[in-house]
Amino acid sequence: METTRRDILLGGLAAAAACAAPAAARAAKPSWFDGVATDHGVTYRRTNFAVVDPRWRRQLVRYRSAEPPGVVVVDTRNHFLYLVFENQTALRYGVGVGKEGFQWFGRARIDRKAVWPAWTPPAEMRRRNPKLPEHMPGGPDNPLGPRALYLAANGRDTGYRLHGTTDPSSIGRDASSGCIRLFPEDIIDLYQRCPVGAEVLVLPHIAARAAG
Repeated sequence: METTRRDILLGGLAAAAACAAPAAARAAKPSWFDGVATDHGVTYRRTNFAVVDPRWRRQLVRYRSAEPPGVVVVDTRNHFLYLVFENQTALRYGVGVGKEGFQWFGRARIDRKAVWPAWTPPAEMRRRNPKLPEHMPGGPDNPLGPRALYLAANGRDTGYRLHGTTDPSSIGRDASSGCIRLFPEDIIDLYQRCPVGAEVLVLPHIAARAAG
């Protein structure tokens, strides 16, 4: 059978496509999400922890601290949040923290808690980004995520929160306007463990002494 130029061209294109397909599959980045979950009637994207660096996953660790059990310690330098337990242990969470110039450090208390909180961006934040809404109801697209723990100091709202995020890639980075971000699954867990009145200590430059 005679081989034509058209046959040769089509054969070459098929071979190129066959080689390119595996390369494209290898180059595709895994998704940060692996399905959906439902919480209090709200369906949200579930974090794919298979692609999360193991150090940012929630885990029980050895932790030396002068703080009593029940205190939340945020190590902004190393992007960890510790819920202090007894016997020099803590439950450690990976977090995203404030960008340079937006951080807040010190002691506060959890003044109130909210499930699927609404978000009202501060005026200064809207000045920096006029595209932000004046107000956003709670839900799967709200940047506060499924829970928020509101921090107060000296009887006043600090304006900062411990909350979830819709951007799991921000965990482990200086990415926020001062709030402390956790994976949605982690803020749900922390919300259940921390009562109103629990103390929160946000450290400025002290590296946590932890192993595990």
